[in-house]
Amino acid sequence: MEYRTLGKTGLSVSVIALGCEGFMNKSAEQICSEMNFAIDKGINFIDMYTSNPELRSHIGKALSGRRHEFIIQGHLCTSWENDQYLRTRDIEKTIISFNDQLARLQTDYLDIGMIHYVDAEQDLQEVFNGPVIQLAQRLKQEGKIRHIGLSSHNPTVATQAVESGLIDVLMFSINPCYDLQPPSENVDDLWADENYAHSLQNIAPERERLYELCEKRGVGIDVMKAYGGGDLLSETNSPFGKAMTPVQCIEYALTRPGVAAVMIGCKNVEEIQAATDWCEATKEEKDYTRVMSGMDKFSWQGHCMYCGHCAPCSVGIDVASVNKYYNLTNAQDDVPETVREHYKVLPHHASECIECGQCEENCPFGVAIIEQMQKAVGRFGY
Repeated sequence: MEYRTLGKTGLSVSVIALGCEGFMNKSAEQICSEMNFAIDKGINFIDMYTSNPELRSHIGKALSGRRHEFIIQGHLCTSWENDQYLRTRDIEKTIISFNDQLARLQTDYLDIGMIHYVDAEQDLQEVFNGPVIQLAQRLKQEGKIRHIGLSSHNPTVATQAVESGLIDVLMFSINPCYDLQPPSENVDDLWADENYAHSLQNIAPERERLYELCEKRGVGIDVMKAYGGGDLLSETNSPFGKAMTPVQCIEYALTRPGVAAVMIGCKNVEEIQAATDWCEATKEEKDYTRVMSGMDKFSWQGHCMYCGHCAPCSVGIDVASVNKYYNLTNAQDDVPETVREHYKVLPHHASECIECGQCEENCPFGVAIIEQMQKAVGRFGY
């Protein structure tokens, strides 16, 4: 298992993490068995969006005696009413549900308190100018949550949340189909067939800016919906008309700036195994460009996707990383200290490019890499 630091939180999280929805309607024994399997695979990070009291109790039992080994991302603003989950902004319901969550999970704190499902700008203003953020900050002061997060599907709202400085972690939906779509306050737009019926070109700039902003601000991203609700794993259901593998979907998400972990809602040990196969997968098995290149209706032409196909560089430059760090400096007057240091420690720099052109021949998206190296030299000085 690979572990990454979740932004500025300092938490070391497994890049393959668990969403909780796959554990619904299972016995405590089944959940304990599947959690043990996941932990044996090196997974140490789980998202608990659900307010289902039975599931919370079962997860608490599964983690009993090893809470300190596990990182729990629990959600504020979810409650359980009439035997079903409900998103709420009612502060009393939120407090009751939060306390119930701690009790059932057999813990006195959450590593991340995730403000749940904020897709509309009006909702964001209500959350950040009202009792919800005040509650989150009070719980953090009391040590009941260690870090504040927010979940969203809308890059415009997510960007505003990151720019506010009020959150440490962002839970966001990332996959190559959703990345093509412009911002929307209606989450259904992400998978509406009509939105993929016309030609789409490159990642929506609002999404790319969001990922780069998170990297620059130290706001760690954990990814939801990496499989697009399962659609991307099906040739029939995928907007691309081609099926991706779980490994390819995970690799795509993990190569976006700012991303530390991918939450996978696994229904059984076979699906956990399919996700953790990423850890031992070959470069060829991780290669998502096999699905994304050469399409008539969808194109990423001229756009660096950080896929690494440009390698091997004849002088050893990590071209994808140079491009990523250069892109992190765009639209700024100076180079952020963290980006400068990350670039500095690369074993080889853009100035070493001998313009042999092999990387451009290798690139499936026709990126002008030599020109990009020249721009990087201009920005970093070497």
